Amino acid sequence: MEIKNAEFVVSNTDVRKCPEGNLPEYAFIGRSNVGKSSLINMLTNKKGLALTSQKPGKTQLINHFIINSTWYLVDLPGYGFARRGKEGRERIRSIIEDYILEREQLTNLFVLLDCRHEPQAIDLEFMEWLGESGVPFSIVFTKTDKISHGRMQENLKVYHSRLLETWEELPPIFLTSAGKKEGGDRILEYIGSINENQS
Repeated sequence: MEIKNAEFVVSNTDVRKCPEGNLPEYAFIGRSNVGKSSLINMLTNKKGLALTSQKPGKTQLINHFIINSTWYLVDLPGYGFARRGKEGRERIRSIIEDYILEREQLTNLFVLLDCRHEPQAIDLEFMEWLGESGVPFSIVFTKTDKISHGRMQENLKVYHSRLLETWEELPPIFLTSAGKKEGGDRILEYIGSINENQS
């Protein structure tokens, strides 16, 4: 699938104010500074569509972008940013949970993980919660250009074994590099195949 048109629609903190209608939504989420905005800009081939920042915790809203007039790409706030303070973290957690659990149009959630790091408890717990809540999701490893191929394979093996401790079957896994513009085509093909099956 090729993205021919990507336009910002709305930002808000209330799931009830998300766009009306039945278009499928594909949301992207991850810990702060995982490279989410860079990935979104790569997928849409639109530099600056999602705001990137060196400072973690920049996205604090649910951001909707209409893609090819047929589906929404949703940029969700990053979870687990320590410097927000307890009240700030709770507010963001509430925004994220309300959207994920209440938004019927949510078709798939892409959970972004930095491939340079070993499994983090916060990510494993988040994916466990998604499984318990029956939320369809995929795993996207980011920043593959920042690590050697051998080290990346080692990290992926560790992730596989950790996930298989609690999962019978692993969700789809994608490897991406926004810097080298790699891996986005597979994500778009996956979204396209789901949309075709739903139509």
